[in-house]
Amino acid sequence: MNHQWLFLLLISGIVSCGNCVAQTYTDSNNGIGEALKFTVITDIHYLSPRLAEAGKALSNFEEASGRKTHELHEVLHQVLADLGKEAPHLLLVSGDLTNHGERQSHLDLIELLRPIQKAGTRIFVIPGNHDVNIPDARAYKGDTSSRVEGITPGEFAQFYGEFGYDHALRRDSASLSYLAEIGEKTWLLAIDSNRYQEYQTTSVSAGRILPETLAWALQILREAKEKGITVLGMMHHGLVEHMPNQEAFFPDYLVDDWKGLAGSLADAGLDVIFTGHFHANDITLFTSAAGNKIYDVETASLAQYPFAYRIMHLQGKKLSIDTRFVTSIPGNLNLEGESRSRLEALTRRAAKHRLKIPGFPVLEEVSKSLIDMIVQLNLMHVRGDETDNPRLQESIALFEAMMGAEAETGSFTFDFPPADNDVILTIGED
Repeated sequence: MNHQWLFLLLISGIVSCGNCVAQTYTDSNNGIGEALKFTVITDIHYLSPRLAEAGKALSNFEEASGRKTHELHEVLHQVLADLGKEAPHLLLVSGDLTNHGERQSHLDLIELLRPIQKAGTRIFVIPGNHDVNIPDARAYKGDTSSRVEGITPGEFAQFYGEFGYDHALRRDSASLSYLAEIGEKTWLLAIDSNRYQEYQTTSVSAGRILPETLAWALQILREAKEKGITVLGMMHHGLVEHMPNQEAFFPDYLVDDWKGLAGSLADAGLDVIFTGHFHANDITLFTSAAGNKIYDVETASLAQYPFAYRIMHLQGKKLSIDTRFVTSIPGNLNLEGESRSRLEALTRRAAKHRLKIPGFPVLEEVSKSLIDMIVQLNLMHVRGDETDNPRLQESIALFEAMMGAEAETGSFTFDFPPADNDVILTIGED
């Protein structure tokens, strides 16, 4: 009896959740040429300082979310400063730019990004489920939070026009998806997978690709294949599973019909897509029924441990990925330790809550063992490159024994290949 499904069930819901610049990238006709240097950040969840003032409302929000707003501002400033030194050709931001779609947060974030753009880095964004049409966007001042103005889909494209939309080669009429030219032989396909047209009282975490958008994207990929153009994909929601049974227990973190969509996109020639949403650092390889491969490179959030971002180089068919983690900031030299502890506390609290599900009685000693495993698994997964942890394997074996089952820990798999943090991928293979 294997209880991987049970671990995943219990931790579900725990992982949260102008003008062109002068510098451009020019690739040669053979697709090799100069290496394209770019970076990916995601799930910033930026909350404007104008909407967050010390008080009961902000304290309650930070306690519930496990975030320290002023620390997140420092993290973002530090990452942007590092990117200023790195001077990448491109900066990709794969959604959840704001805390909950506040107009002021969008406006202030854009101002923070502009210096990098002016220094020569082209910036491309795509919305996440926390960015557009949010009916309950809030400010946290005084004793109670208050509603504030959000933005519409049209305003998102207008606000971020200089970051992808104004100079797109093509725009999808059914969504906020677009195609951008990176170089003569390199395109960026930014896919809008959000359901903001369905929002009523709050946002919807789940994702999907509209049929019209899929047809639009597949036509672009077919054209790119005919012209020998490499296409890089970007989307907020996960395209493929990043752990066993994710479709069953974490459906809101994948696009609907993920397997069919991943197969269609891979068969049409998309080799890699950069995603976020799950707040975890993970890379997974998916192979379609026809034998075509696509990598889903998921990057962790800049709003919680482990505060990850990626520096990448693409040259020919080789994509090298270097992951960096923010471990300290001027205001907190022990950021990594304290933020990890906060995530551990949130995970433990959520696990205890889920163990109280009606009709799911658990003995106290079994409950404690389960919670310990859930905490370990979640902390390992969000950082990536989960290792064979002897203590965890012992906990799994103990749990199996408590459940009266024969231990099968040797077959326990929580991380799909390839490596998650520092790796070289080969894309565009025939």
